[in-house]
Amino acid sequence: MLNKKIYHRNELALLLQQLKTEGKVVVTTNGCFDVLHLGHLRYLQAARQLGDLLVVAVNSDSSVRQLKGENRPLVPEDERAEMLAGLECVDYVVIFPESTPIELLSKLKPSIHVKGGDYKLEQLVEREVVEENGGKIIVGLNVPGKSTTNLIEVICKRYGDS
Repeated sequence: MLNKKIYHRNELALLLQQLKTEGKVVVTTNGCFDVLHLGHLRYLQAARQLGDLLVVAVNSDSSVRQLKGENRPLVPEDERAEMLAGLECVDYVVIFPESTPIELLSKLKPSIHVKGGDYKLEQLVEREVVEENGGKIIVGLNVPGKSTTNLIEVICKRYGDS
């Protein structure tokens, strides 16, 4: 455990296994969460309402670069994890280095795995591993117009020549 909410994957897997035996519904989600914004907050709050606890899996810096390009992330992984851990709706945070959450989710075995509204069920590479372990996938939680990409575009337009 790195702090009271940020865990290494193996420790978190053991903790979640215990909580599930106590009847807790474990909800997971994953993403880069680079430049935390209102869309993230509302998405995470909605995800938390689906179960007893919410685990946020955060892409490592190297996996964000793979997914988003060399200029990202803007915020280092340990800071992104700490920001997420500071949210009331987030119970646990784990950083993962892979470009997909498949390996992590195979260890955590969530009851529910949530993705935002910009995804379709058939697009999710993690769907099979979640369902094989008895979990279900929920897609569609989204706050239109609120994204890191949109926020970066606004900053560039306003301050690009500064």
